[in-house]
Amino acid sequence: MEKTTILVVDDERPIVDLVSSYLIAEGYEVQRAYDGPMALALARSTLPDLVVLDVMLPGLDGIEVCRMLHQETAVYILMLTARTDEVDKLIGLSVGADDYLTKPFSPRELVARVKAILRRNRKAPDSPASRPSLQFETLLIDPERHEVWCSETQVDLTPREFDLFYTLAGQPGRVFTREELLRRVWGYDFDGIDRVVDVHVGTLRRKLETAPPPDRLHPDRARGGLQICGEVNSGQVPPGRGHT
Repeated sequence: MEKTTILVVDDERPIVDLVSSYLIAEGYEVQRAYDGPMALALARSTLPDLVVLDVMLPGLDGIEVCRMLHQETAVYILMLTARTDEVDKLIGLSVGADDYLTKPFSPRELVARVKAILRRNRKAPDSPASRPSLQFETLLIDPERHEVWCSETQVDLTPREFDLFYTLAGQPGRVFTREELLRRVWGYDFDGIDRVVDVHVGTLRRKLETAPPPDRLHPDRARGGLQICGEVNSGQVPPGRGHT
């Protein structure tokens, strides 16, 4: 059986060595890089399953490496940040990483995050029947194409934003707690950075500001949750948005 390959990228060699040792102990094959250009070259030549990527790198920072890799591949990316507030900035930039971990971190926590991300790859893809299109008046959420349309305008969402929006829209009127959304969308508890949900929802609201009033996201402050309001019509596609 072919081993899962993980590329670990950080300009601090002790961190790379420590993370690598824990990942190797779990049975993963590990590649190492210490700057942005080296990370890109290795990722292109070895095609890893996941990249553990530090934000601050010489030559080319982690944000640009992440963007370039997502343009070329579907690799999973776990970003390492120096400060908790950097997570908000990264999400706001729609970098598109699958997860974020703040330094200093526990190597065991990093391994747990890696396993949670990789578990998604072992799930059978949802069929159109199990993930129907959702329509709210002029808003269409198409899981087959991973597209969101507001009237005749496509809304550009990252994969994480799309999954979060689809989860909220699938049960309109229901209030989801942050913990529920972390489990459903991220796949595990996001210890210490639970506001990652709020930041993603804030980004969604800005991108969906052209949606009609019933299709807005609302915070439920009394119960500490989030909901989408509107009436869903599953599987219906508005005119001009049919599949070809």
